[in-house]
Amino acid sequence: MHQDCTPIMGEHSMKKITWTIKNFSSLQREKLCSDPFVVGRCEWRLCAYPKGNNVDYLFLFLEVADHESLPCGWRRNVRFSLNEQKWFGEESPRWGRVSMFPLNEIHAKESGYLVNGEFKIVAEIAVIAAIGKLDIAEETSTIIETMDVNGFQLFPSQMELVSRLLERHPEIASDIRTKNPNLRMGYMSLLLSLIETLRQSPHKLSKTDLAEADAALGSLTNAEFKLDWLEKKLDEMAEKKEKEEAGEARVREIEEDLKDLNQKCSDLEAQLEKQKLELSAAKTPISFDDVF
Repeated sequence: MHQDCTPIMGEHSMKKITWTIKNFSSLQREKLCSDPFVVGRCEWRLCAYPKGNNVDYLFLFLEVADHESLPCGWRRNVRFSLNEQKWFGEESPRWGRVSMFPLNEIHAKESGYLVNGEFKIVAEIAVIAAIGKLDIAEETSTIIETMDVNGFQLFPSQMELVSRLLERHPEIASDIRTKNPNLRMGYMSLLLSLIETLRQSPHKLSKTDLAEADAALGSLTNAEFKLDWLEKKLDEMAEKKEKEEAGEARVREIEEDLKDLNQKCSDLEAQLEKQKLELSAAKTPISFDDVF
């Protein structure tokens, strides 16, 4: 079997991917793996222990998904996120580490890590050198790649809205404290979810929804997002919600009054018919049939 043992220095292959884990807080499985994706002509996948793997921190690792199909002696020198650079090979097809995120912080209501129950992991993977090639074409997997817009990693579906938002409010994140790309992405996703919430009809939002929106806004402002304009929208929505609830209560009250009035009208109509019959009988001449 022919084996290519020449490192492909300078032929860096890089990919930035985003892995979305849904219903993160209610997961029962101890280990999760992403769909495979191709970098440096071999397949990879991200894996996570959402319950921490006997530690109180999220445990993440990167592994070669198809390592059994690679030729004998294969190796990949890979630089991946969290400032890691490792050689992957036959004896070590996976590398991982405890992440910087404590599980209690991830699950905290106002942390911003979980958006609609989803936890997003963004990874940047660069294959610096490869020994033992396997010809696999670079292809699109179900993992969604992101793009940078003003220092925020965004999904394609988010780019248009965020671009318009930054154009209208360029100061929105000028003082944001965190430089961590994962946190910045989480905050931006939280902001977009908050905007989408406030764009709904007040009828579709409960007081709990508005309370959660207020908490989300507080989390964003604590991170130094400038959102005075959004705070006004939230106040406006809360005022409309109060007017809606007061209006609905008044409508129910009037409907009850009208129901009572309709019942009174019905009773009066019955009394009127009865009185008309009695009046008609009173106007009838006395009969003398029993006399003559």
